[in-house]
Amino acid sequence: MVNKQLALRIADKLDSKKGEDILILDVSQNTSYADYFIIVTGNSDKQIGALSDEVSELLYQEGVKLLNLEGKNTGWILLDYGDIIVHIFSKEQRAHYGLEKLWSDSTIIER
Repeated sequence: MVNKQLALRIADKLDSKKGEDILILDVSQNTSYADYFIIVTGNSDKQIGALSDEVSELLYQEGVKLLNLEGKNTGWILLDYGDIIVHIFSKEQRAHYGLEKLWSDSTIIER
């Protein structure tokens, strides 16, 4: 499956589980370590964990290997799938780190 299609499927899964403010950034022109960042907000630690689990299950079924998982129970879970990196934030952590601003020169992928 092409990375863009997979990123869109991840965003759809996050949306179906009530993730908020879902953003897909094409960072391929700005970094060599990934093609897409997916950024989403969860409303509670429980929802953040559930969003992480849903993405993990989807990509496991697609045969995509998780390279790294960081931040369980911190308000920011990072799922590294190589070309696609998923950032699942609490509202506070998302505002604090401001990834959208840091990567503002990246292209936003519309879904």
